[in-house]
Amino acid sequence: MGDPLFLIVLLAVLAVAVVLLLGIGGFAKGGAFNAKYSNKLMQLRIVLQVIAVLLILLYIYLKRQGGV
Repeated sequence: MGDPLFLIVLLAVLAVAVVLLLGIGGFAKGGAFNAKYSNKLMQLRIVLQVIAVLLILLYIYLKRQGGV
């Protein structure tokens, strides 16, 4: 748990969750916020997901190599 890369992976996953919840909340509420930001939030979530997945794969690779 004290591994720095693990903490970075955890932060990346939490960032994805926050953006996802903002998007769901905006969609549920509707209105001007949803019209203005829904597409931008979806794009941000996809970028954050790619980063999170790559970090997870890096973490797994390093764990198997004995580097972490």
